[in-house]
Amino acid sequence: MKLFVPFAESRLMPDTRLAGPMPWVIAIMMFLMVLAAASGLALAQAARAMGGDLAHRATIQVVEANADIREAQARAALAMLARHPAVADAKRVTDAEIAALLEPWLGGEAMGGDLPVPALIDVTLRPGNDADRLAPALAKAAPAARIDDHAQALAPLTGLLAALKWLAAALVVLMAAATTAVVVLTARGALTSHRATIDVMHLLGATDLQIARLFQRRIAIDAFAGGLLGLAGAIAVVVLLGVRLAALGSELVGSLTLAWWGWALLAALPVAGMLLAMFAARWTVIAALRRIL
Repeated sequence: MKLFVPFAESRLMPDTRLAGPMPWVIAIMMFLMVLAAASGLALAQAARAMGGDLAHRATIQVVEANADIREAQARAALAMLARHPAVADAKRVTDAEIAALLEPWLGGEAMGGDLPVPALIDVTLRPGNDADRLAPALAKAAPAARIDDHAQALAPLTGLLAALKWLAAALVVLMAAATTAVVVLTARGALTSHRATIDVMHLLGATDLQIARLFQRRIAIDAFAGGLLGLAGAIAVVVLLGVRLAALGSELVGSLTLAWWGWALLAALPVAGMLLAMFAARWTVIAALRRIL
């Protein structure tokens, strides 16, 4: 399928790039499409990173007011975890690390007193295992211990991210469908306005494919120009939002970033929009010409 036609043929259908409403409508559609695609890609990457980091992680807390009993049960829990087949690694969180975590909330003075703080053990599970397998053995070794499964705690958030990701994908599909509808309406309007020229071309022996190639060329270039405008605006918004999110200093929010292949997909959207406009224009013009004749 040819996109460019000889100069003599192109003069039969004068170009009106950025003069009509179609390029600007496509620019708006592309702007929204890129924003939706960027959101979906960032959410998918955040969910994947969260699942990779926390899917096989758990924290064991030994909650006991008596410091001696707490320390004894923490050591017993560590010994049990070292032998358990479901555990890949178990590490005791030091008192200094716990104090650093709690100081922003309780203050340095409170941490320096006799405030009882649970003993924490960071556990990494082997693939195919979950924290529930540790419960029976842990209850025997440390009755005051309890398990916090990271994957279960963050399951609602992971589900929300997945739902938002599919919502973003649906929005991209809807924007593509709306763009196709704009192209179809534009092609039909162009056919009506150039009806006399088309009749003369038919009398001179032009085929439907030759006439359709003229329309698809003009519409494809208009769609590509509008797509570039929309892409530029959306990229500026995505970069600005990325800077704002990075300033928050949150690890969860900071994970909403795009990899290099995500940026490549966003940059390819105007090209995909142009190809979609070409096929839609070609199909519309050929179908309309066959009905006319």
